Formats: sequence, C-alpha cells, structure tokens
Amino acid sequence: MGDNVLETSDLTIRFGGLTAIDHLNLYVNKGEAVGLIGPNGAGKTTAFNMISGIYKPTKGHIIFQGEDITGMPANEVCKKGIGRTFQVVKPFGGMTVLENVMVGGFAHTRKTSESSKIAKEVLHLVELDKIANRKAKDLTLPQRKRLEIAKALATKPKLILLDEVLAGLNPTEIEEAILLIRKINDTNVSVLMIEHVLQAIMAICSRIYVLDYGKLIATGSPDEVTKNPDVIKAYLGDDYEAT
Repeated sequence: MGDNVLETSDLTIRFGGLTAIDHLNLYVNKGEAVGLIGPNGAGKTTAFNMISGIYKPTKGHIIFQGEDITGMPANEVCKKGIGRTFQVVKPFGGMTVLENVMVGGFAHTRKTSESSKIAKEVLHLVELDKIANRKAKDLTLPQRKRLEIAKALATKPKLILLDEVLAGLNPTEIEEAILLIRKINDTNVSVLMIEHVLQAIMAICSRIYVLDYGKLIATGSPDEVTKNPDVIKAYLGDDYEAT
C-alpha cells in the first residue's frame, strides 16, 4: 500500500435497486490533496458517507493507514483519524465558537481543559480566534464554513474530508478558503475534497477523481481531467475550454 493514507477497493453501495456507488477505487497518499468531482447526484457525498462510517458499503473495502475500517461506525472512524465536514453547515447556534470546536476536541479527551486547549489551537489556525466567544448563530456564512472545518480539525484527523466547503462563497472568500485548505494540508493533514469550484480544485489538488452516476469515469492531474472528453461531456459541458 506504500504511502497511502486511504485506499478504497471495489467500494459499492446499493439502495434497493439503485447502485449509488459502483466499484469505486481511489487512494490518497500521506500529505496529499485530492479532489472528487462530478455532476450533482454522481455519488460524491455517498462515497464520503461510506468512508466516514455513516453508510455501510454493500461490498468492497476501505483501508485507512493500513487497517480495514469497512463498516466501522462513524465515531470509531473519527477516532482512527478521519475528520469530515458536511455540505449543509449546522453549528450549535446557542454555543460559542470555542464551545463548538471543543465538541470535536472531546473525541480524544474527557478533560474540558484539554479540549479547550485543542480548540484554541485550531481556532488560531483557521483564524477564528478573535471571535472565539461569539455565538455560532451570529456568524456570517464564510465564518460558519471555517467553523465547520475547525470542528473537524479538533478531532485531530490524519485525513480530512471536505464536502463543498466553498459553496456560496464569493470570489474573494474562495481565495481565502483556498489558502486555508493549503495551510491545513501543509500541517501533514491529507485532504480529500468534493468541490464544484473548479478553480479551487485546480489550485489545491494534485490529482482528481471524476464520478458520474456512481462510476469513476476519469482520474489524473487537474490538467488531464479537464481535457478528458468523457469529463467534458458528463460534467464540464461542451462549451468548457481548459485554461
């Protein structure tokens, strides 16, 4: 398995007669940032749900740091070192920013003081430390997105799954988020990200996987993938020209 932090083999899930993911093989190396793209309904979040332990695969295997974690419950997967964000951000509105992040910290400690220490370090990294005592319900969308990332980082992941963390952001906010994700990646946290903002995928990821109707239709560097005729047809559209 070499330097792979994550590897899936023949990962498949069926809901009744629908095959949502069909024999997905992908890997993420230690310290790597990898993209997962495709049209809406392609199965991207479903793949994340299997990797993070929310869904149990119908068949196939998920290997994390050399260990088979297939079918392991989400709380155990989290403790093993896989953190994730969710597409729809739902902070604990009545709690402060610090308290929200402390929830993630309790994945590894029962001590409030230790969890608070972890949370403060993470808030400094994501640049939310100045508003640590603000109620989560009072945050702007970009701040809520950062808080979602911070909650995942507080679980001390070796691999973080980012599910459309740039959705709804304006171009300036996207640029700032790209810098943050690179900074996280530079701390030796491997990244697997679902994103529709191609500019971000191109800027962050060394490799990209493309899903369509649950099947992998292409993989390669950002340049290779955006020039692939199957990807242009299924996802980018005929008017797309790689720049």
